[in-house]
Amino acid sequence: MPKVEITIPEHLEMQITQMIEQGEFVNRDEAVEDLLAAGLRAYKTSGPMDDDEPGAFEDDGMMGHEDEYVF
Repeated sequence: MPKVEITIPEHLEMQITQMIEQGEFVNRDEAVEDLLAAGLRAYKTSGPMDDDEPGAFEDDGMMGHEDEYVF
């Protein structure tokens, strides 16, 4: 399986840690993989927000913040 390195905001890291502590995921690798897959499925289902640029991501994120995306 390919490896990917990402940098995420601290608030997202805290949310992932909380989900692991609550038993929603076994470990961080599983959490990130499952959450990323869910986000990709949601994106594929809903499609891009801007019809002028097919396949483009929203510049300001889904919640209006540069670095915040909700899956």
